Amino acid sequence: MPNNYNPTPADIRKAELAKPYQYEMDLAFFIVQLGMSKNDFDQLTEKEKLFIRKEYENKFLHDTTWFRNAALNAIGNANRKKGKKFIDLFPKKAHRVDKDYNDNAVKNVLDIEKKKGKSWVEKIFKANNRTFPKKGG
Repeated sequence: MPNNYNPTPADIRKAELAKPYQYEMDLAFFIVQLGMSKNDFDQLTEKEKLFIRKEYENKFLHDTTWFRNAALNAIGNANRKKGKKFIDLFPKKAHRVDKDYNDNAVKNVLDIEKKKGKSWVEKIFKANNRTFPKKGG
């Protein structure tokens, strides 16, 4: 529910009528939705119950959002114009590059090449059954 939800008098009356049955309602939720036994439920503290409920709510929202996105994507792909590309449900994202790591790796390779030459490149070519390119084409 949104944060600016104002309960109606009927909502308040229902909440007051349900208050004596709060334990049973919580027990029913944990058994049906989470598959928990009554013994396990009784061992939980109130704080743990609140956190589990909140995490269940987050999971539900996440799952429904993904389902909605998949349905909208399927509808969009079904109604696309002829010859138009499919819309990917999970578009590929470029990974962030760690510039310091790459700079350090290049520096290390250049240092090794100064000390030992480029024989390591030749070894890679030979291991892959490729011919090492000659200088000048």
